[in-house]
Amino acid sequence: MDLLTFMQQMVNGFSLGSMYALIAIGYTMVYGVLRLINFAHGDIMMVGAFLAYAFISIFNLPFAFAVLLSIVISALVGILTDKIAYKPLREAPRISLLITAIGISFFLENAFTVFAGGIPRPFPVPEYMQNIFNVSGIIFSTSSIMVPIVTLVLLLAILFVLYKTKYGMAIRALSFDIKTVNLMGIDANKIISIVFALGSALAAVGGIFWVINYPSVEPMMGVLVGLKAFAAAVVGGIGSVTGAVLGGFIIGFTEVVVVAFFPDLAGYKDAFAFVFLIFVLLFKPTGIMGKDLEKSRF
Repeated sequence: MDLLTFMQQMVNGFSLGSMYALIAIGYTMVYGVLRLINFAHGDIMMVGAFLAYAFISIFNLPFAFAVLLSIVISALVGILTDKIAYKPLREAPRISLLITAIGISFFLENAFTVFAGGIPRPFPVPEYMQNIFNVSGIIFSTSSIMVPIVTLVLLLAILFVLYKTKYGMAIRALSFDIKTVNLMGIDANKIISIVFALGSALAAVGGIFWVINYPSVEPMMGVLVGLKAFAAAVVGGIGSVTGAVLGGFIIGFTEVVVVAFFPDLAGYKDAFAFVFLIFVLLFKPTGIMGKDLEKSRF
C-alpha cells in the first residue's frame, strides 16, 4: 500500500469513526447515570434518519429544517422512552431494565417495519453534500469533511454542558448516587430526561450523517451500527464521553484499515470491530479511558 492510498483510508476511517462516535456518546451518557446499556439507542438513530427522510421526501421541507426537526423529535422520543419504559423500573433489578431496553428496540424496529415497510428507501442527499474535492490525490466529499467537524464541535458542547453548567454538575452528581441527589433537592428524573434527550439528539445526528454517506434508510439499519457504537463506547471506556469519541475513531479506523490491508477479508470487516473489543477488554477491562467503578463517570 502506497502513502496516498493509506492517507485516503485514514480519511475514510476518520469519517466512519465520527459517526460511530456520535452514537457512542449517547450510550456512555445513559450508562454513566443509570448504569444501563440502552440497547434501543441504535434504533433512535434509525428514527432520526427516517424522520429526516419523511420530512424531505414526503413533506418537501428544506434539508436544514428537516434535519433540525428530526433531531428535536428524536430527543423527544428519547425522553418518552425513559418516561414510559425506564422510569417505572428505577428501583427494579438491572436485568429488568436491560430486558426492557431490548423490548423497546424490537418495538421500534417492528413499528417502523409495519408503517414504513421493510424495503430500503433511497435517501434524498442534497447536491452540495455530494461535492467531491481532490487534494493532492486524496478525495474528500463535503459530508466526509463535515462529519468529523460536527463530531468535535458536539463533543466540546457536551463537555461544556457537563463541566460548566449547573445541569452538567447535576448529571455528574447523579453518576455518583441518584438517591443522595434527590435528598439534595435535585429532580433526578428531570436530569435523567435531559441525558436521554442529549443522547438521542446525538444519535439522530449520527443517523442522518450515516444515510447521507450511505443513502438508504430501512427499519433495521440501526442494529449493527448500534452494536458497533456500543463496542466503541466500551473500547473507549463506557461512562467516559471523551472515551466514547476515541473508541468511535478506533473502531472506524479498524474497520476501514483492515479492508484496505486485507481486501480478501472485506466480508468479515464487521467482525474485526468486535475482535478488537475483545483484545482491549482482555488487557484493560474498563476500556482505554475507563475509570474504576467507585469513581465518577464522565
